[in-house]
Amino acid sequence: MITVVIIDDDPFVTTSLQTILENTEEIRVLGIGHCAKDALELYETYHPDVLLTDIRMPEQTGIDAAKEILAKFPQAILLLLTTFKDEEYIREAFSIGVKGYLIKQNLQAIIPSVKAAYNGQVVFGNEIVETFTQLMKNEPSIHNQASFSEREFAIIKEVAAGKNNKEIADALYLSDGTVRNYISQLLEKLELRDRTQLAIYFYQHLQ
Repeated sequence: MITVVIIDDDPFVTTSLQTILENTEEIRVLGIGHCAKDALELYETYHPDVLLTDIRMPEQTGIDAAKEILAKFPQAILLLLTTFKDEEYIREAFSIGVKGYLIKQNLQAIIPSVKAAYNGQVVFGNEIVETFTQLMKNEPSIHNQASFSEREFAIIKEVAAGKNNKEIADALYLSDGTVRNYISQLLEKLELRDRTQLAIYFYQHLQ
């Protein structure tokens, strides 16, 4: 049984998502909230397997909530829901280590996405993948034929899986500083701006 908490400032949305998720016997909704503060409190109370949160909410965004939760619970699995395909939101969501970013209207993707995130996958809806491609336009040239050491490839793969530096360090038995150095070197080597582009590079050229 996968346990879930849902956060959205629109009660109709939270009720609809609960109905959709509990349509399967594999998912149980433990709690519902309507703001970023609720997200942190409900996560601390229930420690759900997956937390689904809207991005645009009054006072604080879902990304603000995600930052607070991940600071206290680095292993938390968070999926962001939105009606907007905003590049900066996507970039920031990926950089802080959330496990997915979904367009709210794509209801048929909600259950598979929750299951995939629970099983360790990073989940981005088709609309978000299209935006990823847009993020790569008008950027410095990418060396598609670049060669990588085994360690470099492993780090790129972990970045593409949405892991933060600490998670990568733990997975590869490295220090946080070593991971930071590798990522900086990879960005310079590939002439990329940030880890979001590094993840996109992985999906475009190495997967």
